[in-house]
Amino acid sequence: MKLVENETSMSNLIKKIDDLEKKVSQLESLREYVDRGTQLLLAHQYRALSDRGVVLPFSEVEFRNYSQSGEDGILWYIFALVGTTNKRAVELCAGNGKECNSANLIINHGWDALLIDGKESNVELAKKFYRNNQDTFVDGPAIAHCWISAENINDILASFCFKEEIDLLTIDIDGIDYWLWKAIDMVSPRVVLIESNPVWGADRSVTVPYDATFEAKWPKNDDVEAGAGEDHRLFAGRQGLLADKACYAGASLPALVKLAKDKGYRLIGSNRIAFNAVFMRNDVGEQFFPEVPAASCFLNEGLLNRCRAKRKLVEKFEWEEV
Repeated sequence: MKLVENETSMSNLIKKIDDLEKKVSQLESLREYVDRGTQLLLAHQYRALSDRGVVLPFSEVEFRNYSQSGEDGILWYIFALVGTTNKRAVELCAGNGKECNSANLIINHGWDALLIDGKESNVELAKKFYRNNQDTFVDGPAIAHCWISAENINDILASFCFKEEIDLLTIDIDGIDYWLWKAIDMVSPRVVLIESNPVWGADRSVTVPYDATFEAKWPKNDDVEAGAGEDHRLFAGRQGLLADKACYAGASLPALVKLAKDKGYRLIGSNRIAFNAVFMRNDVGEQFFPEVPAASCFLNEGLLNRCRAKRKLVEKFEWEEV
């Protein structure tokens, strides 16, 4: 009986510790949150610097309120300089709506957005999140449960009255990202934020072949033979979501750059981990954001070496040269 009581007490203690860790984590997130007032002050300072000819690298303006990495800060910086036309955004694969690239603009700056995700549970979480948020419960974003493809994406956009010029399109579906952007002609975004597959660096122009039912594969470092030498050791001791695996999905940055040129866009940079690339329509903001080469997104030698090492995990799959 004593043993059972001790086990119960230990279980309760572990639960209390877990709850406390969650609360500490939430407080840490709040501490790092860049509120609306601060963002407005930042925008003023960004414009003042720009007037003096100072344009900051994206690595110096990143912050994360809702985005997975520093995209919130990058997008705020961009629109602080180039302005907006209608504050409309489309996000493909918006997840639960809380961790996505449009959320900061929606919540803190009143943007109108269409958030699409193929997982019904994510869509329900997103609806609940925006319904319960004081800044969006009256008139929140449109949220749709759709499995998107090159064949249906334009019809979906039209059905939600997203047509012609919008300020932002963001694509991060871990799949046929290249083919979706290629297919989209219902909207003309001024800025496109799209995930690239960094394992190829700036070396090859490739994408996964088109398949409307494509789903990503995530081979792990265990699949690399132990004798892989230096490349194998680059994974050793690494922590994080992608520390020991790579993703078979998406397209290389050079492939997206080629597609962008065909569609009238230029590469202007990426986030510091080179996962999300930023493109701007050629008639927008060239005085602030000139075209940059794909290689400029991979100047961190350690990151580039790890990307090349992870290439071994996915190069056995089918890739299409574009």
